[in-house]
Amino acid sequence: MEERINPGTWTPEKVNTLLHQVSALSKTEEKIDFISRQFLNVPYRENTLTGSQNQPEIFTINLETADCFTFLDYVEAMRLSTSFNAFKSSLKKIRYQNGLVNFEDRNHFFINWRENNSDFIKDVTTTVGISEQVDKELNNRGDGTLYVPGLACIKLTINYIPSKFIDDNVIDKLKTGDYIGIYSDKPGLDVSHVGILIRDNDSINLRHASQKYQKVVDENFQEYIKNKPGIIVLRAKR
Repeated sequence: MEERINPGTWTPEKVNTLLHQVSALSKTEEKIDFISRQFLNVPYRENTLTGSQNQPEIFTINLETADCFTFLDYVEAMRLSTSFNAFKSSLKKIRYQNGLVNFEDRNHFFINWRENNSDFIKDVTTTVGISEQVDKELNNRGDGTLYVPGLACIKLTINYIPSKFIDDNVIDKLKTGDYIGIYSDKPGLDVSHVGILIRDNDSINLRHASQKYQKVVDENFQEYIKNKPGIIVLRAKR
């Protein structure tokens, strides 16, 4: 299997040191906060992965840049690892169904990420707040075209918390390290963006790879979501 690894300043030795520090933390939320904090100011870049219906998938690690999905991939894979080599193995499990490095098996949607990583994360959307259900056909734009050519459409029901229902009670139930999907009301999409909920003293932020700021940043969570349709909340298992 072909690999493309660009650790940038993240040498394997640096990753090993980081993961050794992570292993000393007892709480999952502390681990996710610590790991994701190392990515702050990493430049944003789309399409860092290689593979399509016409191009073989290449297992790619590019720690010099990140988009919103690869950011979550790297953080969760590091949470589950104790060394750079273990990180590589964990990343395959997080990014691909059954760890199979194929374009068709890649988790192209947030719901894929949830379904194929049920050993590591769980959907807590319905327990965090008042949710609504919507039936969707993922990947189907509704006009006869696909978001991801070569990928099958999937019919499913999605639970999400509308932004109008995100009150203090919901905020109190959110935890540092929660993986947040910004629900999309467009046909064929589950979310438009993803990030990580971070509590920092009295601030509640969304840590994410921002296209607007062209880097990984912390933004005020409530300000960010107030004009968005809603959220899906996934939580790492202990």
